[in-house]
Amino acid sequence: MLPKQITIKVNLIYAPLSSLFPLSFCWFTVIATMRDLKRKDKLVEAAGEAYGNTLSLAVLDVCSDESVKQCINGIEDRRVDILINNAGVGLVGPVESIPIEDMQKVFETNFFGVVRLIKEVMPDMKKRKEGHIIVVTSVMGLQGVVFNDVYTASKFAIEGFCESLAVQLLRFNIRLSMIEPGPVHTEFEGKMIQEVMQKEYPGTDPDTLYQFKTIYLQSAINIFEIMGQTPDVIARCIKKVIEASTPRFHNLTNPLYMPIIAMKYADETGTLSVQGFYHMFYSLGPLLNVTAAVMRFSSFLKRRTVSPD
Repeated sequence: MLPKQITIKVNLIYAPLSSLFPLSFCWFTVIATMRDLKRKDKLVEAAGEAYGNTLSLAVLDVCSDESVKQCINGIEDRRVDILINNAGVGLVGPVESIPIEDMQKVFETNFFGVVRLIKEVMPDMKKRKEGHIIVVTSVMGLQGVVFNDVYTASKFAIEGFCESLAVQLLRFNIRLSMIEPGPVHTEFEGKMIQEVMQKEYPGTDPDTLYQFKTIYLQSAINIFEIMGQTPDVIARCIKKVIEASTPRFHNLTNPLYMPIIAMKYADETGTLSVQGFYHMFYSLGPLLNVTAAVMRFSSFLKRRTVSPD
């Protein structure tokens, strides 16, 4: 177990990982951040006695250069031993119905928000020649998923950025790790799906709209129910990565997604992956929904969705 004086900086926006505290990081000094501290109640309740002891809160907006700098300057000696980037926003829907401004907002948080924090803490880590940067991305940063085009693009972008940066950081004894979850059971995800179902999508042709609302959304609901993990599982994965003597760069939290990733890299042309997903979605989509509805009453897949521990 790492000593208590290790300082972890965790940024929270829409990722409700309150189960991280105090169960997973009770041996660390944690600085959790959020844009609005008025929303801290659930986090403070989950932290229990750790709040005010090994856990403190700070204001941070990852979309603001000034906010990022002020937050890090507020830490004693600006010392961040471990930076956990888990702020993120989602966006789903037919591309033709999504304004460019909405796409830019996704990249502002999911890509530039991560980059801002890394740029702020990296020089100090380089001087100390130690540190660990952890970025919570998504399995969609490795494999594109239909109707998640913009969100997937933002995750691909940060995966590529970190994969490039990791090589340079090795020279300074700084580790960089990616945490790649699939669906996670949270209030935010459930609320987002409900909002998406009720939303209008102007400019979308009838066939695409039918595929999105009738096939995709129902499939998404079923996949979340069957394959979704709890935030605590993701927290244990992060804890394991932190404590590893030689942490891995890629860390898929759900083993059920490994065959999908393997299929992508098994064919250098990309045909197997693209055509496979095409037939799975457009040809087998309705059948998959029926199958998923039946499987919902079985705990078979849930038993196979194991913790990274």
